[in-house]
Order: sequence, then structure tokens, then C-alpha cells
Amino acid sequence: MGLLPENHAERIAFFTSRTALWTTNATAIGTTTTQVTDVTTKAAAATTALAAQLAAQNAAKAATQTLFDAMDALTNSGSIVIEQVRTKSRTAGEGVYPLANLPAPATPSPKPAPGQPTELVVSLTQTGAFDMKWKCPNPPGTQGTVYNVFRRVGSVGEYTFIGGSGVREFTDETVPSGAALIMYKIQAVRSTAVGPFATFNVFIGTGAGGATMITSVVETTSPKMAA
Repeated sequence: MGLLPENHAERIAFFTSRTALWTTNATAIGTTTTQVTDVTTKAAAATTALAAQLAAQNAAKAATQTLFDAMDALTNSGSIVIEQVRTKSRTAGEGVYPLANLPAPATPSPKPAPGQPTELVVSLTQTGAFDMKWKCPNPPGTQGTVYNVFRRVGSVGEYTFIGGSGVREFTDETVPSGAALIMYKIQAVRSTAVGPFATFNVFIGTGAGGATMITSVVETTSPKMAA
């Protein structure tokens, strides 16, 4: 830290608190009373300038708040008229918008369907369940997507719905024992559209000591293609 305070008020106080002592001891400390008087004069000028700056800052803050208040009042008042025009258009038609020099509301475009799950990662829990996580590149506007999970044991037979998840992960707590292949289908859905299925093969083997282990997970669908 330097000798002189960075704060303006504190620097002014630094000098003004010493000028009397400097005047008394001017010769002994190697200066002159003329120089110390100059410091006193400039400290007074700095004090006046600082006070003017603070007053200007306070005035600017007050003016800014006044502007904000005026803009809020304008926006609220104008918004009432805009909403009245919209209300009128519901009975009189969109012809009222040109009369008000306002744009007619754009027709909302349909929201796209969710994406297709990919890159499934499966880990085996201590209880023998499968913890599954995947990615799904959903397009914008598909918030609220839920993922439905279907399972088939082996390579033949029907898929069975085993649950859904609002996030890109799911735990299969009912994995059949002794299965060598579990096939999963995962589909992203929302209220008005569904995404394409993704199919994954989970191969199960036996490790040292007879412990069950997942040997590999293979995705059998290409991204953005239905199963």
C-alpha cells in the first residue's frame, strides 16, 4: 500500500491534518511555509470539487430514478392500449392492427418433435439393477420431454414398457437373472409429439468368481432414424 490513500476524501484529510504541523516545522522538515500554504489552498479547492462531484452524482441518481419512474408509467399506460387493441381484434378481426399501427400477432410455428436418444451407458449396481444414462439432442422448444423405456429379454419377443423418466437416466430394478442379452428401446415424448425410438443391446457375462458383469452396450439404431 502506498503512502497516500486512494480514496479522495481520505487523501484530502491526509494533507489537511498535517498542514498545521508542517507550517510549524517547515524549515526543520526541509520545506517552506509558502509550499505548505499552497498545499492548504489546494486541499480547500479539492474539498470544494469533491463536494460538487458528490452533489452532481446525487443529482444524477435522482434524475435517473425519475427517468425510470417515467418510463415505467409510460410503458404501463401504453401497454393498456395495446392490450385493448388485442381484445378488440378477437371480435373485430386483425384489421384493427393496421388502424393502431401495430403488427398482428405471428402465427406460432409447431414445436418440433424431441430428438432420438443415443450413447447409452449402463452400469451394474450392487443390487443387480442397471443404472442407465444417455444423451438426447432435443431441438429448441421441446421442454418437458419425458423418456419412455421398453425392455426385451433376448433377441425375440415383444418389448415391455418398464417405466419413464423426466431426465436422461433410468434405473431398471427388475433385470431378469441369468439373461445374456437385454434389449432396450428408449423414446423421447412430450404432450404433442414423439421422437424416434433408439434401440440398445446390453450384453451380460460372468466375471471372476461368477459375478455378473456388463460386457458391452451396442446401439443398433443410427442417430435420427427410427428403430
